[in-house]
Amino acid sequence: MAERTLAIIKPDAVAKHAIGDITRRYEEAGLHPKAIRMMRLSKASAEGFYAVHRERPFFNDLTTYMCSGPVVVLVLEGVDAVKTNRDLMGATDPKKADAGTIRAVHGASIEANAVHGSDSVDNAQIEIRYFFSESEFS
Repeated sequence: MAERTLAIIKPDAVAKHAIGDITRRYEEAGLHPKAIRMMRLSKASAEGFYAVHRERPFFNDLTTYMCSGPVVVLVLEGVDAVKTNRDLMGATDPKKADAGTIRAVHGASIEANAVHGSDSVDNAQIEIRYFFSESEFS
C-alpha cells in the first residue's frame, strides 16, 4: 500500500556530498520524493522536532548536532514507505548496520548516522507536517 514517510539527510551526509547517492537509493527502492527542501535547523526547531526525546540523555547533543550544518528534508512516497525507508537506512549505529545500507555506507557514529526516517505511519504524518504543508506535496 502506498504511503508517505519523512526522511532527513543529516549534516554529516550533506557535508560528505552524499545527497545524490542517498536520493538515488530512495528512488531505486521505489520511494519517490514528493517534496524536498534544504535548510538549516535552528536549535528551537531541532528541539521541537525531537521533543519526544527531551528527557533522554542524548537530547542536547542530538539537537546541537542537527543544527551544525544544512540538512535535506524529504517527503517520500511509495509502497510501504516507512518500512522500505527503515530497511534502506539500516541500524542506528552504522557499525551494526547491514552492509550496503545508507548508514553502513555513509554513517560515522550513532549520532552522525547520515539519515533520519519516520518510525511509523502515524509519526510520519506528524513529522511531515512539522516541515511541510499539505499543499507542498499533494
